[in-house]
Formats: sequence, structure tokens, C-alpha cells
Amino acid sequence: MHQPAITELAAADPEIAGLVEAEAKRQYEKIRLIASENYVSTAVLEATGTVLTNKYSEGYAGKRYYEGQQLVDPIETLAIERAKSVFGVEHANVQPYSGSPANLAVYLAFLQPGETVMGMALPAGGHLTHGWSVSATGKWFRSVAYGVRKDTGRIDLDEVRELALAERPKLIFCGGTAIPRTIDFPAFAEIAQEVGAVLVADIAHIAGLVAGGAHPSPVGHAAVISTTTHKTLRGPRGAMLMSTEEHAKAIDKAVFPGLQGGPHNHTTAAIAVALGEASKPSFGEYAHGIVANAQALAAALTERGFDLVSGGTDNHLILIDLTNKGIAGKPAAKALDRAGIELNYNTVPFDPRKPFDPSGLRLGTAAITTRGLGTEQMPKVAEWIDQTVQAANNDDEATIERIAGEVKELLAGYPMPGWN
Repeated sequence: MHQPAITELAAADPEIAGLVEAEAKRQYEKIRLIASENYVSTAVLEATGTVLTNKYSEGYAGKRYYEGQQLVDPIETLAIERAKSVFGVEHANVQPYSGSPANLAVYLAFLQPGETVMGMALPAGGHLTHGWSVSATGKWFRSVAYGVRKDTGRIDLDEVRELALAERPKLIFCGGTAIPRTIDFPAFAEIAQEVGAVLVADIAHIAGLVAGGAHPSPVGHAAVISTTTHKTLRGPRGAMLMSTEEHAKAIDKAVFPGLQGGPHNHTTAAIAVALGEASKPSFGEYAHGIVANAQALAAALTERGFDLVSGGTDNHLILIDLTNKGIAGKPAAKALDRAGIELNYNTVPFDPRKPFDPSGLRLGTAAITTRGLGTEQMPKVAEWIDQTVQAANNDDEATIERIAGEVKELLAGYPMPGWN
């Protein structure tokens, strides 16, 4: 059953309670490889479900617009201080509702509509809010996109520099949603300094790796750091903006009153809990375990003939081009879900297929590492992925069903926060 127990919910609304219980069971029985997902601790779950959700707190600690903040202010202050300590930053704002609003606040802090922003192209692994055309950031600002080399699948920083010198952006984003390699923050910082741009490191995917010492930190290189608080950081669905003291006021003003009203205090408390967990030595072991699992899984997939973008991974994320397997990403992802392996279909660089029916798969190892799976299980996971892709090509549902049973049997030996 769900932990913490949802007995009151079951009594008041059994339909919703049943769906919540079923979702918890689904998460327990599947190998969850979506790179942006994880399992939060029971403590984070409990914090998210507290009476803090009852309270409005527009403004910042000590400068609120509503009364009754005597206990909310210390909670938000704790979250801020813990963020500053974990990441080694001068300033932190823990109020953004999610990653996209956090990035929008950065635009509001530094740009006027129509001014130039530079970010990684979405098909190359960037994020919608880094200036892509369908996003408000691509509609309201002049967007310049960089990508990756076709022969290596990696960013060519010489080309990035040439583009920046030609276009003179005021804001440069580094980071994204499907980047399997280490982000070279010092090199991006040099480019930003040369063209007089503000460098923003979007570390939403790798924040937990940075906190745990398993990926280089952007601190000291990027003036502004944007991140979600879930994914590898293993917190609730929220976001943070961190910066040098020089930009603190601009960032805070952009978040509130620029874009948001009252923060979600229950989320703020859960962020504080997650950051407290990230400050412990065991979190560093966890972060390095994520990378070890990803690299072991990447090696096992390569041995089975899968074409990995950039040839492998340095972090939690693996991007597979399925072209040589004779199947597109979407049918492969759906077959894998039926087999008990949850990931997402994804565009790969220079993909000839449409975004809603792309050539690739994106997967990550944060959640399975939380469950306790280690490098010794990664060859078996790769085997199941390989067998499922073959079965999908051959309409072999019996094999897919068999694998789902084997996955469930394996995971029965690995506990999950949120399910007993």
C-alpha cells in the first residue's frame, strides 16, 4: 500500500485513492528509466502533504504581504540556506513553481522583448525554454541556436564561440534535456565573457550529480544557475534559481512579483528536506552510483549493437538512435512499457523523423539507483531492452509479457519509498 497511508483519502474519495494506490504499485513494479524522474524519500512525501498547503505567503521571508508567516519564514530560510550550502552559491531563490517558470524569470531579469538569447537547439538536446521557436522564449525574444557535431554528437565549442561572436546574445544557456556528456562550464564562461553575455547554466537534469560531486559544478563560471528540484536531486516537483550576489535582486524581483504570486509552501518544505538529504555523505555515493549504472548500461547496450548518441555517457542519461534496429522510438517505447521498462521516445540530433514519431529513446538511471539496483544488474536490463525491441519488430507479445514478469520478479527484491 501507499506510504504514507492514504486512509482519509480512501474514505473521502475512493476513486482517486484507488488510482493513487495503483500508480504507486505501477512505480514499484516497473524499471523506471525516464531520465527526468526519480523516487523521493518518504520524508519528502510527508512534507509535500502537510498543512503548509493551506498558507499564502506572497513576498519573501521578513517581507510578506500576508500575516501569519512566523513559521513559514523559517522554513523558506532553511531551504535557501541549505541550497547555498549544498551548491556553494551566494544566493538562492526556492520559490519558482517549476523549471520553465524559473527560466522565464531569467529572461525577465536580464532581457527586453526582442533581444537575443542563445541556447542549445531542442532537436540537439536543448530545452524548449532556451529559445526554441514553439516556446514563448522563442516567440518573444530573438533566438540563436547551437547544436552538436554530426560525427561526434558533442558540442563544438569553437562553433559556439563563432556563433556568439557573430550574433552577440545578451544571454547564453548551457545545459539541456538530452545531453549525455559533461557540460564544459569553463569554456562556456569564456565565450560568454568574450561577448558580454550572462551565462545561465540549466542543471535541471544533473543537479543531483553536481550536489553529489559526480559532475563538475557551474559555480564560479555561470552567473545564474537554474534547476528543477526533482530528477537527480530527488526532491519534489519544484525549482530553484541560484546566482552571484550581484544578480540576487534582479532574480528575486523577476520571480516575485514578476511572474508568480505566493510560493507553494509545502513544496518549499519538501525542497528543504531534499536538500538536507543531499548534504549527507550517502548522497555523494548515490550520485556516483547513478553515473556508474549509466555507464554500465551504456556499455551493455553498445555490446548489443545499439547506437548511442556521442558513443556513451558521462552522467545519468543515455540517448539511443534506433535507426539501425529497424524500429522508431515511439513503438519501441510503448513495447518497453508493456515489458515493464519505462522510458521515453526522443528526437536524436539530425533526426529525419518528426518529433512526435522520432528515431530515438532517452533513458536515465536516477530512479533505479534509488531503488538499489547496481552495475551488476545493468547487463540484464540491457538484455531485456534488446529482447523487447526485437519482439516489437516481430509482433512477439509473448516475449514482452515474459519480460514484464521477470522485471516484476527482480524488483520485488528492491524496496521503493512510497510503497510498502
